[in-house]
Amino acid sequence: MNPRLPSGRLAVSTATTGTVLIAAAAFWLSFTALTDLARRSGIDAGQAWAWPLIVDGLIVVATVAVVALDGHRAAWYPWLLLMAGTLVSVTANALHATVTADPDVPPLLAGCVAAVPPLVLLASTHLTVVLVRSHRARTVETAPGLPAEERTPTEPAPAVVLPEVFVTATPVPPAPPVPSLAGGDRRLVAARLRDEGESNKAIARELGVAPSTVGRWFKGGLDAGASAPAGHEEPKEQDT
Repeated sequence: MNPRLPSGRLAVSTATTGTVLIAAAAFWLSFTALTDLARRSGIDAGQAWAWPLIVDGLIVVATVAVVALDGHRAAWYPWLLLMAGTLVSVTANALHATVTADPDVPPLLAGCVAAVPPLVLLASTHLTVVLVRSHRARTVETAPGLPAEERTPTEPAPAVVLPEVFVTATPVPPAPPVPSLAGGDRRLVAARLRDEGESNKAIARELGVAPSTVGRWFKGGLDAGASAPAGHEEPKEQDT
């Protein structure tokens, strides 16, 4: 277990608590100013509170969305909402200050003072989200008893693109046709198969002749049959 974890946790907790309090104070100052501006602009007093809630609430929600969508393509949209909400809030607070400030206070000074709360609200909200996110990541990374792959949040591994290898298959040449055996050749093959222990039926099936023909070959001797002309073919006999 990391010995620095308790002190780090205390620091993160203290910073988070401080930023939340600052954000709450900035939200309250901006809320009251925008509520009064909405009431002065003609919105009913019972509904004027909703306008600052919409404007400053958009800042909070958009800030959280920006942090959550960090690195994604869709992050541009919450950034757009965040900038729009901040611009409206700062402008409205500055206008309210110029309208309600004392005559002896310069309008520029009043507008700058009034612009601080919405800007601090933006910064403190973003800081709070970053602190909470960092604390959770550190806790998961240093938590004991977790597998190594669960300690650190993993990002999807980049796809490895292998170069395409085009392999041309070598065509296999067709097997050469088995030459037909002439009469003498078949008798020589029959003699070889007989020496290997094959029966007459097996030899006849191998050479495509009748078993009785093979029997006559061995009965009459294969020497005479082996000397027969190469083109001589004995007719295939049918067993009876």
